[in-house]
Amino acid sequence: MPHHDHDTIDGDVYVSPRHLASTTGTGDPALAPLLDLGWDLRHDEDSNVYVSAPDRRVRLGYLPEGDDDGLWRINAYKDSFGPPAWGVCFNDRVPTEFVQAFTTVLATAYEQGPDAYLARPVPCLDEHDPFLAVAPLLKQGWEIGRPRWGVFAVQAPDGHAGMEFTTGDLDPETELTTREARWQLWAGTSIDRPVWYATASTDTPIALLTAVTECVADPAPLPRWRQATSSYIKGMAQLTPILLPGPPAPTPLDVQRTVSSRRPPALSAASVARWSTTSRPALPGPRR
Repeated sequence: MPHHDHDTIDGDVYVSPRHLASTTGTGDPALAPLLDLGWDLRHDEDSNVYVSAPDRRVRLGYLPEGDDDGLWRINAYKDSFGPPAWGVCFNDRVPTEFVQAFTTVLATAYEQGPDAYLARPVPCLDEHDPFLAVAPLLKQGWEIGRPRWGVFAVQAPDGHAGMEFTTGDLDPETELTTREARWQLWAGTSIDRPVWYATASTDTPIALLTAVTECVADPAPLPRWRQATSSYIKGMAQLTPILLPGPPAPTPLDVQRTVSSRRPPALSAASVARWSTTSRPALPGPRR
């Protein structure tokens, strides 16, 4: 059963809603989709990790020792020596599953070619319509937030997560280096001081954004180690202990064998052991 008295829970737990689960503390699952394609992996003396596509047109930085809390930075380029065509940032508390959802679809898009991983959003144009990225959240009961000038926002039913889309012209450099980007997804008590956030610049392909929002909107809880869960979820998330499976229920054949083993054996001359100084003791039967 779900618990709200978190101090009485120990061990593995499910966290619900999943946007309150925070990071798993390891980047391996999110790096795997790109490394499986044979992308180049390098690291520096500070243990920051850099992954690049073979043509250097998509680059990922996993930066635990970076200059700020932007743990994941992913950029794509039309020209490998030019400015980024789009950029995405996940901070150090984003649930790792959300980043993995992004890199999984990014790997697929890269295999399809530039028309997929550099596809610009186009309003009212089928799969490139920006608001398709919001649809998975609305389907799970997220509501349109208070209208603000130049901003479209949706908010989770519990009020502890939201997504914003800013209209109008934005500075490309600012989008890549601050939270003032076209898209922002966050969790916590307010967008001004979120516990975790993710940003995406103007030309980020909608398919990549939708992969993240579909993962966020998934009603299934996320597994976490209780002692590693963030203190901010206290009183906000539901924690359900993960119980290890018990022994399987006995089948009718198991019951029959058990009953048969309890019946007294029919004694006969052949079944009585004959002991002598030269005979070996009977070997024990198989253990159950």
